[in-house]
Amino acid sequence: MGISTIEEREKDLSKKMSRLKIYKKDIKETFIKSSGPGGQNVNKVATCVELVHVPTGIRVKCQIARTQNSNREKAKKLLVEKIEKKMHDQKQQLVNEKERLKRQNRKRLKAKQEEILQDKHRQSEKKETRKRIDFKNIEKYI
Repeated sequence: MGISTIEEREKDLSKKMSRLKIYKKDIKETFIKSSGPGGQNVNKVATCVELVHVPTGIRVKCQIARTQNSNREKAKKLLVEKIEKKMHDQKQQLVNEKERLKRQNRKRLKAKQEEILQDKHRQSEKKETRKRIDFKNIEKYI
């Protein structure tokens, strides 16, 4: 597996973004001074990149590398992955909901319906025995 160039990685990322319908105009980009080790570079240069996808509200912050361009590339990749995961989760949730409704609305076998009805009757009889006895109207219980 060869080393891919920056242009190839950007091309792949832009293809993925267009497939997911993520537009550059929807991404708000800000640069912040990084924190942690790095010395003078960290203190003077805003290398930390924060990306916000406005329609979804997903926020990504990257300060892994020492250069702004590397952090920007990594932040875009993280943002696309998060948006992709969110879309996948939403699709999966819709599929699960459809399956649940399908199971809920299916017809039951006659034998199963009878069994459920008998269980309900047994449960109601159990509850009937737990009621308080009204000693004023004891004739009702005898």
